[in-house]
Amino acid sequence: MGENQPAQRRETAARSAEAGVTTGSLARRLGVSPTTLRSWDRRYGLGPAVRSAGRHRRWTPRDVAMLEEMCRLTSAGVPPAEAARTVREGEGRIQPGPERAGGGDQPGGHRSQAAGALPLGDVRQECRGLARAAVRLDAPAVGDQLASLVARHGVVLAWDEVMVPTLHAVGRKWESSGDRYVEVEHLLSWHISRALHRATEPVGPAGAPAAEAGPVVLACVPGEQHSLALEALHAGLVELGVPTRMFGAAVPTEALTAAVRRLGPSAVLLWAQTRSTADLPLARHVAGTQWGVKGARGHPAVLLGGPGWAGRPARGMLRPPGLRDALGTLSSLYGPPVPVARS
Repeated sequence: MGENQPAQRRETAARSAEAGVTTGSLARRLGVSPTTLRSWDRRYGLGPAVRSAGRHRRWTPRDVAMLEEMCRLTSAGVPPAEAARTVREGEGRIQPGPERAGGGDQPGGHRSQAAGALPLGDVRQECRGLARAAVRLDAPAVGDQLASLVARHGVVLAWDEVMVPTLHAVGRKWESSGDRYVEVEHLLSWHISRALHRATEPVGPAGAPAAEAGPVVLACVPGEQHSLALEALHAGLVELGVPTRMFGAAVPTEALTAAVRRLGPSAVLLWAQTRSTADLPLARHVAGTQWGVKGARGHPAVLLGGPGWAGRPARGMLRPPGLRDALGTLSSLYGPPVPVARS
C-alpha cells in the first residue's frame, strides 16, 4: 500500500505549485506585509495573474518572480512606482526560479535539521523574509514577522533558528559593502529586542506563588553594552516560568553586588560579548558574595555567558555554550520547568 506514496506526494506538490501560494505565505517569503502586496496590486497592477472564485488569491511562480524583482529593486532604493514600471516592462524576461520548500537560501548559511528545530524550508523562508523586510527598512513588516515567529514557535526556536542567522547575515552584508547597511542592523536589532520584551509580558492574571529558591539574576558586566542575547535568555526563562531579574547592559560592580545581597539569587549569569569586558575578578567577587544570617549564609552559582569568556577558565563557574544549554542549566535549579500559558 505504501508503494504509491512517493508518487502521490509528487502529484500533490505539483498540483499545489499549479494552484499557487496564498497571499500570507508569499508575504512571509518576500518579507512584506499582505497589505503591501494588495497595495502593489491596486496601485501598480502587480497582482496575481489568476484569481480563484471568491476573494482568495493564488500567486503563480511567475507572479512570485515578478514580486521578487519588485522587492529587489525597492530594497536597492528604487521608488516603488519606478520599480513597478521596470518589472512590468521586463515581464517577458523574468523567469520563475526552481520551486524550493520555503524558497531561497537561508541567510547565515546551511543548517541541518535537528530535533526541536524548524523544518529547513521554514527556516529559509522565515530568514529570507525577515532579512528582506529589514533591508527595505520596512519596520511594520519586521515587527509583524517577529511577533508571529515568537507566537508560533516560542522564544528558543525563534532566536536560534531565525533571529541569530538573520542578524549574522545582515552583519556580513554591511561588513562586505564598506559599512553600508549599518542602519539595517540597528533597525533589526531594535525590533528583535522589542519582540523579546513583549514575550515577557504576562498573558494571564498576576499573583503566581513565589519560588522558594531565589531568582536568577541576569546582568551584563560593566562596560558591556551588547545585551540582546541576554534579553533572549530572559524571555526564555520567563517562558519556562523561572523567576528572573533582568538588569541589562553595563551594570556597575557596586550595583550588581547590592542586587545579589538583596535578592539572594540561586544563580547569576554574567554576560560579556568581548574579551575586553570579560572580568574574571568580578565573576569571582560575585561568586563569593554572601547573604543571610551567620551560620546560614548563602551564595549564588555563577554562570559566564557570551563569547568574551572564551579561553578564560574559571573554576567552579559554568560556561553554557548557547541559549538552550543556559536555559537547561538554570531551569534545573527549580525542578521540572512549568510552561508559561500562552494565549
